[in-house]
Amino acid sequence: MFTPEAAAWWDIPEFNVLAENYTLPGLSPIYPNVTCTSNGDVCQITVGESEINAASSISALVLSPIFNLTETYFMIAGIAGVNPQVASSASVTLARFSVQFALSYEIDPREAPSTWATGYSVAFGDTEPGLYPGELYGTEVFEVNADLRSIAAGFAKTATLNDSATAVTYRANFSGIAGYEAGAMAPSVIECDGVTSDVWFSGDILSSYAANWTTLLTNGTGLYCATAEEDNATLEVLLRGALAGLVDFGRIIVMRTGSDYDRPYPGQAAADNLLYSDQGAFPPSIANLYLAGVKIVEGILDGWDTTFKAGVKPSNYIGDIFGSLGGTPDYGPGTSSELPTASKKKRSTGRKDKRWNY
Repeated sequence: MFTPEAAAWWDIPEFNVLAENYTLPGLSPIYPNVTCTSNGDVCQITVGESEINAASSISALVLSPIFNLTETYFMIAGIAGVNPQVASSASVTLARFSVQFALSYEIDPREAPSTWATGYSVAFGDTEPGLYPGELYGTEVFEVNADLRSIAAGFAKTATLNDSATAVTYRANFSGIAGYEAGAMAPSVIECDGVTSDVWFSGDILSSYAANWTTLLTNGTGLYCATAEEDNATLEVLLRGALAGLVDFGRIIVMRTGSDYDRPYPGQAAADNLLYSDQGAFPPSIANLYLAGVKIVEGILDGWDTTFKAGVKPSNYIGDIFGSLGGTPDYGPGTSSELPTASKKKRSTGRKDKRWNY
């Protein structure tokens, strides 16, 4: 998504991803090139940060006549905030679900009703907190190939992950805190899920909301652990590319490494966690993109003829909330139980009565 994440893959012994350079119209003005190894087996695109940049850059890639992407494996490789209830900083997370965080009505928390947990508490098309969105845009949830994710996790677990003394010291703030045991542990590889938002949020309230939102939108299957700015945008473009026969949506790996925590440790201010504290995890999280990621890339290349050229058949549903690629989503309206705190009163009618926008 930006230069430090890209540079982790430069000057490595396994392959030279800078051997060939392709300038594509429509890419970011900051990152106008796709670079590849001399044989074209591995390429890198830096999309730019935020949902708009990601969607624009990946659209330019998918629609370019230069590349045939029908058998390509896509690995999103970026850093993220991490939930200390599930993972520790510098850990490698691999997602099955990616959930869009901010598709909600918003009121400043100082003016919001007392029944709202946060200013984001009510989903589009609803009038009360805790209900499944009553109005769907199609980008709320994406589900990728869980079988491929497990294979990728197996490859990644063969890596020796990087860490720092500062990160070790900072993690100790979660030590002995019930429910936060994971946040105090050394970096590891974890299969858990992410949310996408252009807003960098911090604190127990918003982070707990992200966890509840993930639970709600995935019908209780998703486990929130990582934040991202771009993933749902990237996945929407790849889904549209799949509908056009240009890419295979079953060949996507979503990998995020924890550069910081999404909430403070007990006694710390949320603003300090977000803006001021030196958590020590940025350098190792960048390093672990490569250290874990290269094991995945090499595993796919080494097993190309036996396994990966034909593709890894998913045993789970893959795609968006609309079922655009076929099959029936295992989340969405009619599949998800409302949050336990949700009122069971009938939703209001009127301007929000058009609830299912398929």
